[in-house]
Amino acid sequence: MTLIKRVGKALAVIVVVLAVGGFTGHQYVNHVEKQRPVVTLAKHPKKVLFFYRDDCPDCQAIFHRIYWHNVISHNIILINMNQPKNRHYIQQYQLTSVPTLIHGKQRYAGTKQSQIKRIVGD
Repeated sequence: MTLIKRVGKALAVIVVVLAVGGFTGHQYVNHVEKQRPVVTLAKHPKKVLFFYRDDCPDCQAIFHRIYWHNVISHNIILINMNQPKNRHYIQQYQLTSVPTLIHGKQRYAGTKQSQIKRIVGD
């Protein structure tokens, strides 16, 4: 087998592995997004709060970016507002829409990446 054929086969294997890994990662994040755990914020002081709904198109548009940022930084609490026991946060944090990010006195509701980056950090 020539060097070109070996390199070609190796590249094909790498592409397939990356594609399968990317698909699996995407499916896992979608699974996490649909979970509806009850969140107790007293256990998480000084973290960024991400209020979302798993059936909200705007929330879905930014969820993957928020999730992967949190995998690295561990500074975001994901709060699915479709969980009835999380809805008391609506009054507590005066939420008017989702997605909403809150960190200390900083607050942003929307999908603009520059504003999200300002709240969650780099």
